[in-house]
Amino acid sequence: MLAVIPVREGGLPAGGAEVVAECGGRALLIGEGTDAAAVLLGGHAEAITVIEAGSFAPAAWAVVLAERLGDEAHIVLPGSPDGRDLAPRLAAAMQRDLFAGAIAVTPERVQLARHGGLVITDINPEGPFIATLQPGVRGVDPAPASIAPAPETTVVDFAPSTQVDVRIVETLAPDAATMDLAESPRILGGGAGLSSTESFAQLAELSGRLDASMGATRVITDRGWVGHERQIGTTGVVVDPRLYIAFGVSGAVQHTSGLGQPDHIISVNTDPHCPMMQLADLAIVSDANAVVAALLQRLTDHD
Repeated sequence: MLAVIPVREGGLPAGGAEVVAECGGRALLIGEGTDAAAVLLGGHAEAITVIEAGSFAPAAWAVVLAERLGDEAHIVLPGSPDGRDLAPRLAAAMQRDLFAGAIAVTPERVQLARHGGLVITDINPEGPFIATLQPGVRGVDPAPASIAPAPETTVVDFAPSTQVDVRIVETLAPDAATMDLAESPRILGGGAGLSSTESFAQLAELSGRLDASMGATRVITDRGWVGHERQIGTTGVVVDPRLYIAFGVSGAVQHTSGLGQPDHIISVNTDPHCPMMQLADLAIVSDANAVVAALLQRLTDHD
């Protein structure tokens, strides 16, 4: 299998390293600043090709990739925004089946998450295909310090296409309140320890003031207090933030298995022995409702 990674300004998209790991270290990077992005992959890649193609142009990229990758039977892209834009165009250009939203990919079997993760469908492809892998579902092991340098890359000149394509007018920073949880670097999560819809309204406001996204556990989304798209866990959204603050979250395995590997975890709970408190770098034994209200009041007083 070959991982195809769209690159913007030398940065890897969400799930980029995971796709490369799923494909056994074989990667093709296309976009702007691909050499810098190849360095970021480090030891996760064993064979890298880069195509320096300028700013994002999925229609033109699909034409170029289709011409180069005809011998590649199984191509996997990250389920990032750019990956989701490029994958169907590439599938159409190569006249292949597209399996979107996969949680595991092999040449013989593709597992697809459907109905918000409540249903997992196994597909046995009968021929070449394109797939997208959901960010955060696989994870990658940290590269060991003694690992050899990344392999030498091959740079391929990109010839612009005459095909009609998207035109980027402006790139805006994501709104933390509405962005995909899977891509959020800071998340404030609420569990059953937050006892009312009013507490979750306060948590949402607090998240916005801290430029963070709000998440919740399944028990809360089942109550209808928060939309399912905000549910963190194996049956919701798999995340991998740099900071996760859990308010009243007990830490059931279905939730913690979807947390990825946050750099920092803070937990607020009245039970000092619950799993979430054991995972935390900083554990605060207190009522989560009161802490959310106090933090929000403190920020309001300083406006």
